[in-house]
Amino acid sequence: MTTVLITGANKGIGLELSRQLTERGDEVIALCRNASPELRALGVRLFEGVDVTDRAALENVSRGLGDTRIDVLINNAGIFENETFGDLDFERIRRQFEVNALGALQVTSIMQSHLAQGSKIILMTSRMGSIDDNGSGNYYGYRMSKAALNMAGVNLAHDFRAKGIAVAILHPGMVATEMTGQHGIPVSESAEGLIARIDELRLQDSGGFWHANGERLPW
Repeated sequence: MTTVLITGANKGIGLELSRQLTERGDEVIALCRNASPELRALGVRLFEGVDVTDRAALENVSRGLGDTRIDVLINNAGIFENETFGDLDFERIRRQFEVNALGALQVTSIMQSHLAQGSKIILMTSRMGSIDDNGSGNYYGYRMSKAALNMAGVNLAHDFRAKGIAVAILHPGMVATEMTGQHGIPVSESAEGLIARIDELRLQDSGGFWHANGERLPW
């Protein structure tokens, strides 16, 4: 049985990943701040009251896992705000960095003792973190924090390669969730693509930046 830890598992993509992985027989460890009824109904191993910026809470989770091996660590938790240059809220931008980039790095750092050869680290990023693909500007905090997350993913790929642990930087697509105002593809379709990319990830591909549909994305 594959054991998968997912942050931000209470809704949206995190919830759907939890559902599909549970349905196929994987063991899901779900981390979130406040569990939704839908997440509770899945019967996953649940750690509630966990913010990815809260080191003490994450360390409690690690202790609670004991000697559990994590086969797939999915850093899914993230927040989205829209800042234009004329409306730069630096506290809001800073919060996006703390959650989207530093949060994922902190989770990986604390959970590394549960990873072993053959494990996989997944960073849920966005195409909006691509510098080459930026054709519209705006979204300062989100774009910058996701670009930082992408760089963290490449660094992690280098650091974990010798341990036999692969890293993937994945864009779920424009998905119809609360974050996007329900605009985009069905969340079930995105989750299916993400799971396919995770399943096919091999060490020789570590550090790549992919769309859920399998397209290699520009940096």
